[in-house]
Formats: sequence, C-alpha cells, structure tokens
Amino acid sequence: MARFDHKKIEQKWQKRWEKERIFEVAEEGALRAKKYYVLDMFPYPSAAGLHVGHPEGYTASDIVARKRRMEGYHVLHPMGWDAFGLPAENYAIKTGVHPSESTAKNIETFRRQIKSLGFSYDWSREVATSDPAYYRWTQWLFLLLYKHGLAYRALANVNWCPSCNTVLANEQVIDGRCERCKHEVVQKELKQWFFRITKYADRLLADLEKLDWPEKIKAMQRNWIGKSEGVEVNFKIVKTEAEVEGRGATMQTSAEEFDIPVFTTRADTLFGVSYIVLAPEHPLVPALTSESEREQVAFYIRETYKKTELQRTGAASEEKTGVPLGVSAVHPLTGEKVPVWIADYVLLNYGTGAVMGVPAHDERDFAFAKKHGLSVRHVVAPPHEVSEARHEEEHHKKEIRNPIRRLADEIRNSTYTEDGVLVNSGEFTGLTSSDARQKIADALTSAERGRRQTNYHLRDWLVSRQRYWGAPIPIIYCDSCGEVPVPEEDLPVKLPDDVDFRPTGESPLVRSQRFHKVKCPTCGKAACRESDTMDTFVDSSWYFLRYCDPKNKKEFAAKETFEYWSPVDLYVGGAEHAVLHLLYARFFTKALFDQRLTAFEEPFLRLRNQGIVMGEDGQKMSKSRGNVVNPDEVVGEHGADAMRLYEMFMGDFAEAKPWSVQGILGMRRFLERAHGFVGSGETGSEEADVTAIVHKTIKKVSEDIEAFKFNTAISALMILLNELARASMPEATRRFAEESFVKLLSPFAPHIAEELWERLGHRELVCRETWPTFDPDLARDQVVAFVVQVNGKLRETMRLSADASEEDVKAHALASPNVHKYIEGKEIKQVVFVQGRLINFVTG
Repeated sequence: MARFDHKKIEQKWQKRWEKERIFEVAEEGALRAKKYYVLDMFPYPSAAGLHVGHPEGYTASDIVARKRRMEGYHVLHPMGWDAFGLPAENYAIKTGVHPSESTAKNIETFRRQIKSLGFSYDWSREVATSDPAYYRWTQWLFLLLYKHGLAYRALANVNWCPSCNTVLANEQVIDGRCERCKHEVVQKELKQWFFRITKYADRLLADLEKLDWPEKIKAMQRNWIGKSEGVEVNFKIVKTEAEVEGRGATMQTSAEEFDIPVFTTRADTLFGVSYIVLAPEHPLVPALTSESEREQVAFYIRETYKKTELQRTGAASEEKTGVPLGVSAVHPLTGEKVPVWIADYVLLNYGTGAVMGVPAHDERDFAFAKKHGLSVRHVVAPPHEVSEARHEEEHHKKEIRNPIRRLADEIRNSTYTEDGVLVNSGEFTGLTSSDARQKIADALTSAERGRRQTNYHLRDWLVSRQRYWGAPIPIIYCDSCGEVPVPEEDLPVKLPDDVDFRPTGESPLVRSQRFHKVKCPTCGKAACRESDTMDTFVDSSWYFLRYCDPKNKKEFAAKETFEYWSPVDLYVGGAEHAVLHLLYARFFTKALFDQRLTAFEEPFLRLRNQGIVMGEDGQKMSKSRGNVVNPDEVVGEHGADAMRLYEMFMGDFAEAKPWSVQGILGMRRFLERAHGFVGSGETGSEEADVTAIVHKTIKKVSEDIEAFKFNTAISALMILLNELARASMPEATRRFAEESFVKLLSPFAPHIAEELWERLGHRELVCRETWPTFDPDLARDQVVAFVVQVNGKLRETMRLSADASEEDVKAHALASPNVHKYIEGKEIKQVVFVQGRLINFVTG
C-alpha cells in the first residue's frame, strides 16, 4: 500500500472538483427540488490572512453542506468578502496603497487559503461588498428605506472615535471604547443619517421566539432592544413670574407651569420620590434654572460635555455629582414639593431625559441622595419582614402603621430594590408591588397625571461614516430642492479615486471636486453630493440575498430565485455579532418583507456560533503574543483533512479551546490508519457483529452532525475503524462496512474519502453518493450501562439490557451491596427511572 501523501491526494481531488464544477448549483431544475441554504458569516479579508481559528466555522458548515447533498438536497453554500472597512483605509493611509488594490490582494490570499482546505463552496456566486456591481444595490436599498421613511438625517449627539475620526453606532461602542481600535469614545453633535430600526423593536423582539438560535444570542438581543413597560408620570413645576424673570419673590404676580414627564417601571415606589433629576442637556433646564443657581448650573453643564457616556453612567458605587436648579416639582399623588436637580448620570437619549429619585429602592439614587443630603424614604419592604411586622401588630394589638413605620426606620440606611409589599404609601399601603403598579397607574391616569408607556433601550441605527472606504450615501443636496435621492438609473454612485485618505474629522470625499459637482436631478441647478459613506454593516445586512442571484443587473435578486433559496437554513459564525450584524440583518429583512419584496421576515432560521480557537498557551491568538498558527503551515505539514478533523475534534463546537500540535498529530495518525486499512483486504481475528456496529455508527454520526457534536462523531468513526481492523468478517460484510465508513468520513475529511472511494473501485465521486441510513433495530444498543444513584449520588453502574423494565432494573440495583448499604433502614420515597440510562432512589 502506497504511503499517505496528503499533498498529492488533496491537489488531485481539488482539481477534479473545480474542473467538474461539482459544488456549483445549477439553476435549471433546482427551483423544483428540496433545498438547503448553509452560510458562513463572510470574512473581512485582512492583510494578515487566515489563522487556524477562522476555518473552525467554515469546517462545520461544510460538513453539514456535504451531508445535505448526500441526502438529496440542492445545497447553496457560497462564499464572499466583507471588503469595505477601516482597516483597508488605514493601511492605505500608512502605505499609500489604494484600498481597492490592497483589498483585492488580500481577497486573493484568503481565497487560496480557503480553497486549500477543500470547502465545498459555490465559487461562481462569489461577491465582494466593495465591488460597484454589489454596492449599487446597497445604495438602492438605502433609497428604498429613504422612500418609506426608514432612512432620515438628523442633528444628534453621536459617538465619535478620535482615533478613527468617524462616528460609531451605539452597537460599535464597547465599554465606552471603539470596538475596532479600543480608543475612548467621546460625544459630538453632528448631522447624521439614521435607519429607523426602532420602528421594528416589537417585531424584532417577538420573532426571536421563532428562531433556532443559541439562547445567549437571543438574550443579548432582548437586552439590547430593552423593552420595558411602565408609566410616564408628569411632575408639575410652577415658577412664579419673579422666579422666571429673576426679580425676587416679592414681585410674584403670576406663574408659569412646566410638566416634566418621567418614565418608570417601578410605579410602586412613587411614594418614595424625594427629588427629580434631569439630564444636563434637557431642553427645559435653562427655563427652570433659578437666577441664584444659574452660574453653577452653567458650569456643571460645561463639565458634563467633557465626559463620555461610559463615565457618566458608571457603577452605582461611583460618586454621583449634580447641582440643584433652585425649583421644586409637585408630587402627582401627594402634592408634596420635591427639589429638582441636574446630574450627569441621567442621559437625554434614554427615556424622557428625567428620572424620579427613589433613594431607598435604587442604588444610583441612594448614592446620589447620600452625597447631597437628600431624604431616603422606604416605601417597599421585603414580604417576610412585613409579615413579621403584621404578626407583631396582632400580638400587641397595635395598628399596622406603627410596626411598618418602625420597619422603614430600621432599614433607612440601605436599599431594597426587589418587589415586595408597600409601606408608607397612603391608600396603597399593604399591596404587593405587582398589584400596586397597576393601581397606581390607574390612579395617575384618572387624575391625568400620567399614562401607561412602553419604552425601549434600542436607538435608531446611525449609518453615516466620515471615511472613504465604504459605499457612498446616494443623496444630493440642492439649495432649491433640499435632499434629493439619486435616481435609480444613475446608480451606482462610485467612489472617486482623486481622494486624499488622511482623516480630518470630515469625510475624505469632501476633498474630491469631481465627486461633488453635480446637477440636481429635480431642478437641474448646481448641487452637491453627500460626502459620508455608509457603515459597512449596511453591506452585510443583505448579502445573503445577493448570493441567490449574484449576477443580476436588473434587481438585487430575482424574486423567484431568492424566495426559493431564502431564508438561510443554517448560519454559522461568531457570537460577537449578536447586536450588530445579526440585529441589522433582521431589520433589513423585515423592511423588505413590508415592501413585499420578500415572503419571509427572518433571514437566518438556525444559528450556530463557534468558540474561539486559542493559542497553545491558552491565550487568544495575536501577533504580539507570538502564538498565531498559520493554516498554510498546518496544511502543508499535516494536510487539510487532518486540520479539518482536528478543528472539529478539539472540543465542544461553541466553547473556546486551545490549539495543540499533539492533537493534530493524532488526527494525522487516524487518517494514516484509514488509508492503510480501507481496500487493503486485511482482516482481524476477533468475532464481532460488524453489521450492528456499522449501523450504530451511522446513527451516531448522523445525529451528532445535526447536533453540532462533531467531536463525538469523529470519535465514533475512530472506534468504528478500530473495530473493523480487529474483526473477522465475510467479504460482503467488509465491503458494506468499508463503504459506509468512507461515506461517513467524507464530510469531515473529503480528500482522503474520495481517494479511498476510488480505491474501492468507484468511478463516481463519493460526495455524490447517498448518505448511509441505519436500521433502528440493529442500531439499538442491546446492553447498556445503567447508572444507579441514591439521592442523586452515583453508587453503582450495571450492564443490563437496554429494554430492561423499571422493575427489573430496580431489582438488580437493590441486590447490589454497593446500593443496599446506602438505603438499608431507610424509606424509599421516590424512584426516578430513565429508560436505558438511570435509576435514582430518593430516601427519607
């Protein structure tokens, strides 16, 4: 038998796949067959190329794609490039190489590396977001959103990265820093373009329940959307004429009233309000500030503008600054006057820009009140403490208000932030928090001092970027006509090449005269183009649709085609895009659905996230640590099949795991054994039910692929090979076993599988064969290991028939000395039985 020459074998089969265009999906007839769309999150083609962490997700998706083809599906499995972005532009600034040149070179490297691993992509559908043929449709979609009121321009405080010299969306700010360069983000007021994603908040939230996604991703989106139901309470502020004009209280002749709306989810704490606090930027601050406080208020506002949002909304333990405005608000239910302050921990763009201070039941409010000497009123108490107080009342025949008031006094120097029972709350005293929220909301509504309200954390998506390497925003500004969308026939609006890339705080496109000088499409007068480009996440919010029909010049995709292929059945990629790409793609899909351009509302039905592949030192791979593993070196030394197997064998797919040279050597030895055994005619001497073993392996591997348990599927293949090498079997059984083994191996290690299939005498490719099926009777374990527990602790393991009844298992377990000694003299209160797996005795 010839030695296992992985280079020769892999080149041989990759050439054949490409020559025969094996993985291209023929459109003719495809639209009538069952389909499966499996997609990877497309990569940004950086100059560094791939490291061994990148192919982990690609390998998993390829295994599923190959299995689906063998199951008779038409499989769409494309690849492309998220090619716009800051890294290429920064590289251009540093080296003088145009981003289009560096990006094209990087794509070439990525394509070569990916092809070397034998992934079954349909390369005829390759796209790059920086190609004008692609971003023409990105611009078309922008204009579609604009036409329907979902894209708008507004003056707003925005996240500004001083290092990247560009605006960032909220989702691109991580702990107050730019998610790309890690520089601290500051606030800046600019006119920017936004997408109205908030219009879809409820649908984005509700439709998460339809998706087969990891729960942690769905939880992150729920938290980011941040739906909260509560009450908007109006606190009235009355300023006398003298206060308004600053002439002293003795000249009071009339008054001016202001309503300050405050949103709260905790209406049950309303009687604990001891102050109102506004964001320093609140538009009513100038009108409300008394003359005596005007100077210190103005100084405080100036200091606030120097702080980032992260600094303003820090931990509750951090010192909370603020200054009084010198006016009071009227409590809507008690009529009591409470002071009004401004404080930088309140943000204008969250809620109404005003909050009610309830120090006893909010840690931030408590810190603020203690700092500034404001009163702390406990109005919600833990249920068990109220019960004890009531018991004391009954025992001593005292009125309920006395022990409860004493209870409030006892906990004055702490906060209680959970639901409980109301105390010191007038007619609502004694109600649970849940009941009180409803009744207080009713009271506010009846008195016209409040209304029920639903708020969201989600903000509209800011898409303007003051950088060059992105899709130009297709808007023209005319002095006569205002904002004018670029006509569809004039798309794409191409990036100019006469541009100085150096960032100055405004888009580099500003410095291109040729780009800006245009005529208004409406009136024909001299006009100017928008100089900002779009956030690169706009490009990736619809690319999965373009793969369905990538050569179409008349529309972003023919309806029949993308409705056949879409939505994506399986999407594989990193969890870091939970509230970026994934949320944005869902928004785009729903917007297209509303315009009847799609028949589906969710882009990705099933999502799986791969864990990080770390260096051998257990640290995240990075050049600075010197622990990056280049896949070119691994493929060259050990082969693509060995690398694919090891990527899947390292551990749980979704968990982080370290790279190991010894681990990949183990995969190499497994492939060498398979290469030496299959088709060799060698046979063992042990008696074994080979047919049953094969059927069990088919069942195990098939189910594990569907469950993304690739490591245990590979382990089952290793066990099968060992069993076959030891077993004595007839020729017919051997051929059945070897062919089944090769078919099962094919999605994981496709190159050697094709070689072994050919050695077994087949001329057709194994990837075009039918996926093996199993006989349930043969695949069922005849004897299994039953776990025996006493009060949840393992006390015995017994090998019994998989079909053994509860009574049989119970009898065998009680006969075991190891079990008997733990239940002797005790009453068995419950028996928990799991067929074929476990029995647990619960004793008294």
